[in-house]
Amino acid sequence: MTTVAPAGGHVTAPTTVVPPEDASSPTRRGSRRKAHWASRYLPRVVVGDAAAVLGATAAAYALRFADEATGPWLDVMLLLVVPAVWFSSLYASRSYEGRFLGLGSEEYGRVARASILTLALVASASWAFELQIARGYVLAALPAGTVLLLLFRYLNRQWLHRQRERGQHTQTVLVAGHHEGVLATVRQMQRAKYHGMVVTGVCLPAGGGRRGDEARVLQQLHEMGVPVLGPLRDVAEISAALGVDAVAVLPTPETDGAFLRRLGWVLEDTHADLFVAPAVTEVVGPRVAIRPVCGLPLLHLERPELTGARRLAKGTVDRALAGVALLVVAPVLLVLAVAVRLDSPGPAFFRQERIGVGGRVFTMLKFRSMVVDAETRLRELSGSSQGNAVLFKMRQDPRVTRVGGFLRRLSLDELPQLVNVVLGDMSLVGPRPPLAREVDVYGDDALRRLLVKPGLTGLWQISGRSDLDWDESVRLDLRYVENWSFAFDFMIMWKTLGAVLRSRGAY
Repeated sequence: MTTVAPAGGHVTAPTTVVPPEDASSPTRRGSRRKAHWASRYLPRVVVGDAAAVLGATAAAYALRFADEATGPWLDVMLLLVVPAVWFSSLYASRSYEGRFLGLGSEEYGRVARASILTLALVASASWAFELQIARGYVLAALPAGTVLLLLFRYLNRQWLHRQRERGQHTQTVLVAGHHEGVLATVRQMQRAKYHGMVVTGVCLPAGGGRRGDEARVLQQLHEMGVPVLGPLRDVAEISAALGVDAVAVLPTPETDGAFLRRLGWVLEDTHADLFVAPAVTEVVGPRVAIRPVCGLPLLHLERPELTGARRLAKGTVDRALAGVALLVVAPVLLVLAVAVRLDSPGPAFFRQERIGVGGRVFTMLKFRSMVVDAETRLRELSGSSQGNAVLFKMRQDPRVTRVGGFLRRLSLDELPQLVNVVLGDMSLVGPRPPLAREVDVYGDDALRRLLVKPGLTGLWQISGRSDLDWDESVRLDLRYVENWSFAFDFMIMWKTLGAVLRSRGAY
């Protein structure tokens, strides 16, 4: 029998957890909840794939053979066999597994690889058996079908995210680890609701930390409505008793290999997933590989690419895209500049010194969104900051003009920074450009933000902007510095559109 503590209390309170052997236990309810999620979402994916594959093959067949007579064997081949091979490739590529659905780029990658596999199989069969499959049909059906597959997957994913924002199709999670790490994880899971993770409770070490820090963490967990369910040593029993859908374990001395092995054995009898956070959580993607060293499977961390040809290519692409964007939005820039001048006295543009790559000072351009004496009035408002420990922010800042408030909500005040990108001072994607007074209080971790050019947008923009605390802002920027890639940049730029429209944290 395991005990559960209420939030804010000690980890050995006398609340009883229902054992998993009970037929009406939450374990069985958790299993039904997970099956219900699969029964609602996976059929949508299959129907979307069927519409894409059958629609593309039928359309390509009609276009290619509109004026030609075909034999029945060719009709069967092109209208039935090719779609069947395509679906088999999708299944073989494991694109229907739940762990790849709804999040991340892996789902799209597997769909694309399945389409390439289909093309290879059709081409090989055509050559091996001398089948006269029209090349025009293949070149029309497979690219069009791939685009439709990705489009339907994206639309289904957006539907799933909306459902999860409403609290549906979620999975319950038990988080285990040390106080600060658990608090940061819970915050992230509550912030990113579209991931569908609902924290049922947490397990913390029984003592061993500073009492003041423990009390602060417990209080904040209580305010977020997350109870402390017990000590770390009881994670396996608590997860089995509550029937959670997943257990997330953070790196601590207590959660060693033996601990994780026993926890995995317990979870084998349930439907719960086990997530283990590595100690280097901000280093992900192609920089991490598991390689055998002296017979041991060890993580190999590649060095971040901070110089070299890819950096040069990034700068070239940034300048080219920014130059094209300036030409496209030039009329908009002119209209906004006139609106700023008419709304309040002063120049249309605001110039401010910021710190760029390597600590180099540059002048950043923005549309003026405040009154001209905003910097002078800052001292009067210093006690009213609603930002984090370093940045001054106010939701209702009296210095912001009427047009300025509109510009900030849609991030239009930052459009002139395209000039900074063309000049090479900034990048399209990167860390937030800091002020000199912010850099003066940087620690060693935060200083790594200066290893790359600051960005017009970045992870901070798509993750909450001014709503983020300082530690979270630094963590996001470091994640970008350590793991940047062209694919990462394009993903951030794509998500920036949604962040701008939602205006979350824009004040």
